Amino acid sequence: MTRDALLDQLHTTFGFSAFRGVQEQVLARVMAGQSTLAIMPTGAGKSLTYQLPAVMLAGTCVVVSPLIALMHDQLRAATANGIRAATLTSADMDRAETIERFRAGTLDLLYVAPERASQPHFRELLTTAPLSLFAIDEAHCVSEWGHDFRPDYRLLRPLMDAFPDVPRLALTATADRHTRADVLTQLGIGEDGLIVAGFDRPNIRYAIRHRDSLLQQLKTLLAEQPGPGIVYAPTRKKVEELAEKLSAATGRPVLPYHAGLDPQVRSANQAAFVASEDMVMVATVAFGMGIDKPDVRFVAHAGIPKSIEGYYQETGRAGRDGDPAVALMLWAAEDFARARHRLAEVEEHRQAGERTRLDALAALVETGACRRAVLLRHFGEDPPQTCGNCDNCLDAPGIVDVTELARKLLSAVYRTGQTYGFGHVEKVLLGQEDERVTARGHDRLSVFGIVGSDEAPLLKPLMRALQARGSLVPTEHGGLALGGDARDVLKGEAAVLIALQPRRERSGRSGRRERGAVNPVGNPLFEALRELRRSLAAEAGVPPYVIFHDATLREMAETRPANLAQLGEVGGVGSRKLAAYGEAFLATIRQY
Repeated sequence: MTRDALLDQLHTTFGFSAFRGVQEQVLARVMAGQSTLAIMPTGAGKSLTYQLPAVMLAGTCVVVSPLIALMHDQLRAATANGIRAATLTSADMDRAETIERFRAGTLDLLYVAPERASQPHFRELLTTAPLSLFAIDEAHCVSEWGHDFRPDYRLLRPLMDAFPDVPRLALTATADRHTRADVLTQLGIGEDGLIVAGFDRPNIRYAIRHRDSLLQQLKTLLAEQPGPGIVYAPTRKKVEELAEKLSAATGRPVLPYHAGLDPQVRSANQAAFVASEDMVMVATVAFGMGIDKPDVRFVAHAGIPKSIEGYYQETGRAGRDGDPAVALMLWAAEDFARARHRLAEVEEHRQAGERTRLDALAALVETGACRRAVLLRHFGEDPPQTCGNCDNCLDAPGIVDVTELARKLLSAVYRTGQTYGFGHVEKVLLGQEDERVTARGHDRLSVFGIVGSDEAPLLKPLMRALQARGSLVPTEHGGLALGGDARDVLKGEAAVLIALQPRRERSGRSGRRERGAVNPVGNPLFEALRELRRSLAAEAGVPPYVIFHDATLREMAETRPANLAQLGEVGGVGSRKLAAYGEAFLATIRQY
């Protein structure tokens, strides 16, 4: 298959005139029948690397995907592009019809969950019609080292081994070196089949702030970002509480999502979010992997994620369309305290790995350097020192060496018996006598009053930093005890630096600038095209982005095509969509 043939089909099916990133490299291997593991960032067009071959090769491409909602999203998008696709899941009423279509050879794509794919009856079904490709989406789920391990993914290799002539394409956005090696082994792909596109998402602005007034901080974010967004909360209770408060405080449509909701409510809330152009979903991390929504403008964490891998994947749900997006994490010391406490509940053989992950997350949170650089180095890349699109690059924090103050704080924790909370230890250090301090004789300790007024404002941020890195750990009754490298710090063998965020935050100004880039406010044609898209989407029962992305509408508004041929040159307008919607969009353009 020639490159020109691939480009022709790319334009006909998807309306694009060129490949992005490593898409062409991956496609060359797939079309040559070679098995491949592709590590591509979210929004880099992973699904195109199996959808395009599915259209061009004889037989059906079997796509293994972890969530029904994700399959149905991808099914809608594929069908809108004229690809013959179906899902075979427990939620589908047309399973018999889908099986008939597969046997008749009239399906380009068949989506299934790993639980079904690993069953003997499914393997038997696959012997009844020719296959073109196995595509394993979210392939990191196959690895115990991955952050979303799914045991059923381990059963996929025997299925694929039964069809040795069918190539395999494994896809994921998040896999460190250890996970990659495991995925290659588990799915039977040679090391020469690894393609790593890089992890950078330059359109996402990363910001990490101490959580001091959660509702107000989120209100500010929502005021700056009018498009759809996701707020991740750590518990079901917090999800419902935040959804209610944000809805009341902002007037925006806000819905909750967690595994404890009635399945019908959960499904309805997800459908409403996918179809919306301004809704905010407050959710646990159960929500997201199944969302193929390209126009999410922000992702906020109301607490720390489980790991850098989790953070990367969750923030990666923003800005999949390539337009500017924001990732905001709001953290507090108790987040790390709880996470370190939970380490004791993890199976012993996994504790070291989990602790390393938590330490890496603490380093990202505490750094005064470029956030993106820390993130990319975690995945084995060698990025520039600055990115110009994270909070630390846009508004550099002050870096303060607080090693001596840390020794004083740790010493006070030790000398008071490692049983008291920060408030009590702070009073001892500042020389503040109260009934509790004097009753326990802590006013007679050598650490009483050793912190002066100039250092006092640094105690709280220092305490947070020491808890994040594990030098201070919580006791069972809410006190603080020494942990991690505390003794090294006390002996002068480890330094402690903290980053102090500037008081003046730039987020409001940059937020407004980005909004202008995403939505050309004041362009009546763009707004009219969005309104037409909304009505066509409602009529077809699909989310607006399935009709066209914002970027496609922006290009229409800028170039104002006068006929179908010119409209067909706009990025994202494939032949199927041109035939279905071309005249309607041209009619609107002519009015302006």
